Amino acid sequence: MGSCGEGVALSLEGGCAHAPGVTPVSRRNLLALLACGAVLVACSENTATGRSQFAVVPDEALVQMADQAWSEMRAQTPASPDLALQARLARVGRKIVAASGREDLAWEFVVFDGPQINAFVLPNGKVGAFKGLMDFIQDDDELAGVLGHEVGHILARHPAERVSQQLAVQVGVGVVQAVLANGDYGQYAGEIAGAMGMGALYGVILPYSRKHELEADKVGVDLAQRAGMDPAGAVRFFERMAAKGAGQAQPPEVLSTHPADGPRLAALREAVAALPKG
Repeated sequence: MGSCGEGVALSLEGGCAHAPGVTPVSRRNLLALLACGAVLVACSENTATGRSQFAVVPDEALVQMADQAWSEMRAQTPASPDLALQARLARVGRKIVAASGREDLAWEFVVFDGPQINAFVLPNGKVGAFKGLMDFIQDDDELAGVLGHEVGHILARHPAERVSQQLAVQVGVGVVQAVLANGDYGQYAGEIAGAMGMGALYGVILPYSRKHELEADKVGVDLAQRAGMDPAGAVRFFERMAAKGAGQAQPPEVLSTHPADGPRLAALREAVAALPKG
C-alpha cells in the first residue's frame, strides 16, 4: 500500500517486489506443483473479493516458501529495540486478525529497524512494518488501516493469484519460444517470446497488481471496522502519504504495481462510505 504491499510477488526470475529476503521461486518447483494436481484449484470464487480467481499454486506451498523467507529476513534485518512500538503493532494486529477469521495462520508482527514507510505481509501470516512507518502513523486507527490492507491481501488470496499468473506467463512464453525455435521463425523466437512477455506484464500482471491493491484497501477498511477501529483512519493515512509524495516524479500508472494516488483515494473513500453505519 503506497510503498506497502503484500510482499509476495515471488518472481520466477528471483526476488520480491515488496519484501526483502523473499525466496525466489524456481520454474521447476512451480511446474512440479502443477504436476501434483494444483491445477484442480485453478478457478475458484473468493468470498472476500466476490470474483473468480486463477490460482494454480496452493496456499500450503506458498506458506512453506514464506517460512523460509521470513527466517532469512529475521536473520538479516534487525528488529526495532523499541518494545513499545513492537507491542503496539502486535496489539492492533491481533484485533485485525480476530476480525479476519484467519486465526489458523501463525501470525507474527515485527517492527523492523529501518526508515522506510513500508509494510508487507507474507502468506504464512508474518507481517513486517518498518520503524519509519510506525513513526509516520498518527494513531491506532491509521495503523489498523495499514494492517487491514495487509491482512486483506491474505483473505483475497492475492499471493496465490500473483504467483500463478507469473507461472502461467512464464510457461506460455516458454512453450511459444520452443515451438517457434523449430519453425520458420526460429531466428526470431527470442524476440517474439520477449515481446509476448512484455505484453503479459503490461496487459495482465501490472493491471492485476493494481487491482490487488484496491481490493486489499476495500477488504482492509471492512476489517478495521469489524475490529472496532475507525475505518476512515486508512483514508487519513493515504491522504498524508499522497501529500508526502506530491511533487515527486511518479511513473505512469500503466507502468506501476500500484494505482495512482487520486483514483486510489477516491476508491478508498467510496469503500469507507459504503460500510454499514452504527
